[in-house]
Amino acid sequence: MYLRWALRSLSRSRAGFHGCSSERFFSTACCGHILSRNPSEIRSKVLGCREAFLWGSRGLHDIRYQIHQDRSSAAEEPLDPFSLVADELSILANRLRAMVVAEVPKLASAAEYFFKMGVEGKRFRPTVLLLMASALNMPIPQSAADGVFGGLPKELRTRQQCIAEITEMIHVASLLHDDVLDDADTRRGIGSLNSVMGNKLSVLAGDFLLSRACVALASLKNTEVVSLLATVVEHLVTGETMQMTTTSEQRSSMEYYLQKTYYKTASLISNSCKAIALLAGQTAEVSVLAYDYGRNLGLAYQLIDDVLDFTGTSASLGKGSLSDIRHGIVTAPILFAMEEFPQLHEVVDRGFDSPSDVDIALDYLGKSRGIERTRELAAEHANRAVEAIDALPESDDEDVLISRRALVDLTHRVITRTK
Repeated sequence: MYLRWALRSLSRSRAGFHGCSSERFFSTACCGHILSRNPSEIRSKVLGCREAFLWGSRGLHDIRYQIHQDRSSAAEEPLDPFSLVADELSILANRLRAMVVAEVPKLASAAEYFFKMGVEGKRFRPTVLLLMASALNMPIPQSAADGVFGGLPKELRTRQQCIAEITEMIHVASLLHDDVLDDADTRRGIGSLNSVMGNKLSVLAGDFLLSRACVALASLKNTEVVSLLATVVEHLVTGETMQMTTTSEQRSSMEYYLQKTYYKTASLISNSCKAIALLAGQTAEVSVLAYDYGRNLGLAYQLIDDVLDFTGTSASLGKGSLSDIRHGIVTAPILFAMEEFPQLHEVVDRGFDSPSDVDIALDYLGKSRGIERTRELAAEHANRAVEAIDALPESDDEDVLISRRALVDLTHRVITRTK
């Protein structure tokens, strides 16, 4: 509550600040000490510095992240969100490999292509979902406790793990289909499945993963959760279609881009987070907060992905850099650059078919604040994700608090990652 009060107080006086880094601002605001929970102390510290300093959206995220870190305990070791659920992730990975076994060897080999040891990725989405399950491990209304899951903690955790597995299968299926549509050569640092086994088998492998996800989803016997994740699949198709069929006006619209990005990237993680809350029998308000966290985390993740497509290398990204623009896909950095240089519209309308048009666009991007503004927008969404965690009902349970800290830490990792 006091954190939200302090940030609202800061936001009301943004125009009165003058040039200071987020680190210096936070240090000054808190006088080098752990932030007090006393409202009067927060007020005096915030008001004492708000006449003199400027903070941007990136600075605000750093302040909020640091407040959460200090509020937890200055003496604690930094959290590694992935290590907190490492044992569960290992079990989940083994179950996923078992779930994608098929009768036809060729299909089995294709379906397990990105579930094999060494190419399975960091399992970002399952990590978020397992941490969310722990973060929502709170008392629930008696009426909800009488629901279909029976209220047994171990049984509930197993069902929530199933959501993580379903989410990962849907995610990998979408990657297989996307690589066919994009005619991709690499994925996660290795040859894409379509380049190794062909487009037809890659599409069928994606369909097979979706069918396995549907079977697992049906086993949960929760119609609201089934409806949520079925909608996710619809969103994936909608987002991809939006990307393929844009008009000139839509290609230049930030609103259209963000809607498409929600469908293609953020819908899966946001609705899966909400499913975790629904299975736990949490209230509608808590379920919406879980959804808001996932939505804003997903948008921030994709915005940074768009930045890295211009600033990263194929080695660090596991795919060719500049892949979006070379496929004629307009992302946030170019959209922001267009606001500064309207003459870029003509180049965008041509669809980057010519290498010279790509060079022209990159030149304008380099002269603009496109990259910086995209990072700032990502930080704004990361801030909103943190706000959602901060608004969850209070808990004194240590595991709950650690998991919430880890979810906050993930927002910082998302906007500062380099690959």
